[in-house]
Amino acid sequence: MKRFTYLLTFLLLSLIIFSGCMNPENTGLSSDHLNHSPELTVAAAADLKFAFTEIGKLFEKATNSKLIFSFGSTGQLTDQIENGAPFDVIAAANIEYVDRLRSKNMIIDDTQQIYGVGRIGLATLKTNPIEVQTLNDLLKPEIKKIAIANPEHAPYGIAARQALESAGLWEKVKEKLVYGKNISDTLILIETGNADAGIIALSISKNEKINFYLIDDTLHTPIKQAIAVVKGSKQEDLARSFINYVNSKEGRAIMKKYGFILPEEN
Repeated sequence: MKRFTYLLTFLLLSLIIFSGCMNPENTGLSSDHLNHSPELTVAAAADLKFAFTEIGKLFEKATNSKLIFSFGSTGQLTDQIENGAPFDVIAAANIEYVDRLRSKNMIIDDTQQIYGVGRIGLATLKTNPIEVQTLNDLLKPEIKKIAIANPEHAPYGIAARQALESAGLWEKVKEKLVYGKNISDTLILIETGNADAGIIALSISKNEKINFYLIDDTLHTPIKQAIAVVKGSKQEDLARSFINYVNSKEGRAIMKKYGFILPEEN
């Protein structure tokens, strides 16, 4: 009888210990870890900050995933990918940068898509008494500093320079120019008063602090924006799904809301 009692006690203790080991709190793993949602890292042009943040929330909910955005100038993000940065998706403000990565066999070719065409315009603070509605207004002596994104690596900066050159104004305003690291940084220069006026993307112009006037898009090369899966991504299927979502009915409605021309409208 004693032997049976010892055996029963041993089995009960073993069951308790085993049950404790299966508890996430006793394994060193959190329940969040055990129910870990897949993460997708997206290198995205700065002009996408508002549109992609909104799209991202819907995509996360639909796929039970987590999106990690790194917004910046397309040129710098491309350099990071070329140097091994572990992004899953590149969403560029200019198709030429995605083409560059493709030429180096660094994206999955069949995932490359155009997702929109951007526009640029003139921006000033609403509190600024100086009226700037045309490029020629930048010549006003009261305009001491003009902000544009750095054309060395930012597609919207390239478009701004092209527009100024086409209007015959580049040499005349060159000394007034101050450069943002990307288009979001350019907006900050205007908002903080560190520039009297600037040229920014329509997609980030919905701002109660600023006035915005579109620039004739014939003055610069079309800002065709492309997206693709980075080769080597460990989340290729999810990355493909995100690209498809951006170009879905829901995604395009958001892109259009922020002023992008849709691919079929170009």
